Amino acid sequence: MQSNIDNKYQKKILTIPNLLSLFRLCLIPLIVWLYCEKKDYNLATIILIASGITDVIDGFIARHFDMISDFGKIFDPVADKLTQIAVLFCLVSRFPLMKLPLIILFVKEIFMGITGLLAIKKTNIVLGAVWHGKIATFYLYTMMLIHLMWYNIPETMSQVLIWGCIFIMLLSAILYGIRNMKMIFVNDEKYE
Repeated sequence: MQSNIDNKYQKKILTIPNLLSLFRLCLIPLIVWLYCEKKDYNLATIILIASGITDVIDGFIARHFDMISDFGKIFDPVADKLTQIAVLFCLVSRFPLMKLPLIILFVKEIFMGITGLLAIKKTNIVLGAVWHGKIATFYLYTMMLIHLMWYNIPETMSQVLIWGCIFIMLLSAILYGIRNMKMIFVNDEKYE
């Protein structure tokens, strides 16, 4: 069963949600510069929150005004993942354990990209994010924001948050992997 909403925006690229995703991409260098060069952790946090707000807004607009596009289903997560990778890369300088979520995210996204493209090629269906991916993204952003805002976070609390994030990311990666592999290898139209 195709989960796409047939609408006039499905094949379009220039939509309001996609422009908001582009705006989020443009914020990445600013976040990295503020964190790494200026050491202005508070402003970097504010910009990351603004980026997250635009992510929520673009999803709301896409769903409520039928502006869901196949391009947006791919571009929006790319903007999210590049933002997450950039922030994790910044945080590694102060929290070495952040290397693990960074590596997991990088490997997961390469795997998901390859299997996702193979699934699209086979089924001609572009699926969006599902509940576990949204939970993993929310937890990852929350964990990153806490580490950005709380400069002197106790090491134990930092490690608990990071290990929790690792668990949720791995679980989501496995569930997405199962979905994509079913799309590639199983002749069934229900994938979510």
